[in-house]
Amino acid sequence: MAFDSLSEKLQNVFKNLRGKGRLTEADVATALKEVKMALLEADVNFKVVKNFIKNVQERAVGQDVMTSLTPGQMVIKIVNEEMVNLMGSETTEIAFRPGNEMTIILMCGLQGAGKTTTTAKLAGKFKAKGKRPLLVACDIYRPAAIEQLQINGDKQGVPVFSMGNKHKPVNIAKAAIEHAKDNSMNVVILDTAGRLHIDEDMMNELIEIKENIQVHQTILVVDSMTGQDAVNVAEHFQSKIGIDGVILTKLDGDTRGGAALSIRAVTGRPILYAGMGEKLSDLEQFYPDRMASRILGMGDILTLIDKAQADFDEEKAKQLEKKIKKAEFDFNDYLEQMQQIKKMGGIGDILKMMPGMGGSQMKDLDFDENALSGVEAIIYSMTKAERANPDILNPSRKKRIAMGAGVDISEVNRLVKGFEQSKKMMKQMSGMMGSKGMKKGKFKLPFGF
Repeated sequence: MAFDSLSEKLQNVFKNLRGKGRLTEADVATALKEVKMALLEADVNFKVVKNFIKNVQERAVGQDVMTSLTPGQMVIKIVNEEMVNLMGSETTEIAFRPGNEMTIILMCGLQGAGKTTTTAKLAGKFKAKGKRPLLVACDIYRPAAIEQLQINGDKQGVPVFSMGNKHKPVNIAKAAIEHAKDNSMNVVILDTAGRLHIDEDMMNELIEIKENIQVHQTILVVDSMTGQDAVNVAEHFQSKIGIDGVILTKLDGDTRGGAALSIRAVTGRPILYAGMGEKLSDLEQFYPDRMASRILGMGDILTLIDKAQADFDEEKAKQLEKKIKKAEFDFNDYLEQMQQIKKMGGIGDILKMMPGMGGSQMKDLDFDENALSGVEAIIYSMTKAERANPDILNPSRKKRIAMGAGVDISEVNRLVKGFEQSKKMMKQMSGMMGSKGMKKGKFKLPFGF
């Protein structure tokens, strides 16, 4: 994740604070100096860092903190609260027009930020909420931009309006709105052109659209990997055309994450969503409190639950519960559980959301995500009968499965042995937990992992 390095540095600072029974002003000053350096190295805007440290220091040296039983934890609490304030305190939703009125959304940003893909991701989110979105191809300059939007629109099951690349974007937008009215669509999303850098032509084109069409929401897509430049881009767009919110892309990448901590403070506009991967489903609502918890190594259980419940099938869970109680689950169930873990981002991503599992703690754990693919290959090499009844797996069958999966037979033996051990363990656990234990969270890691 973008904040791994920052998270690790902050956790080291807090570890020293926790170790002290009482704090002096010098202790706080030393800790905040280290926090300041960590934020600057994460490419957080200098003015933002300066104000952040000032606010924390004013609160942290108060009498109620310095004389409390756990002053170190009080300072951490203050840092967490100020970080939430920095990113916006409250989660901001994209504002739709009331009832069935049409909402027109203008998407803008520089080329390479992932704007077109993000536009399609957003349309999928709206469709899932019961809206009837229309994607509009207004990028007439970038080769294959229209085709890219059409392909992603098809994948999302969202129609795309296009007039090719021979018409002015403002005229395409006007025609699209009429098309949406005629077809009872209530959200129109305009995918406008980006440039390699901010220029007057791009800004004038966006201004022309906004002067001729009543745009209800202008959303800027920025690449978080560009760090401080992302903040500068956001500030420029805000001053030239006005924006209502920001979507950060590539927040799952190897980036310092400073943009997420700076953009709202600099532009006064909220971060609406965060792009966390390449898949069209990899767009998360931006929750300032959850993001602050992730950064400070406190985990993000709520987002983990959201991810689990997005793929949760209650009927399948009930069937699996019955199978586990009777120790009847098979390799088909095993495979299904692994696929659910992959949908949620993999074991590593899941553990990063657990409290205390960020930064250096993750370095100590050796996870080979490719091992899941190896296990899948072995199971797919089994016949339907073998998956449904693992007891029939004799040496000759295992040899054939190993050849089909391209692995050594020892890998097949290891999987079968682990499966049998998991089966015994899950039967014992279901007996201890009872039916309530299985239903309570509606979410579980796959057996054997």
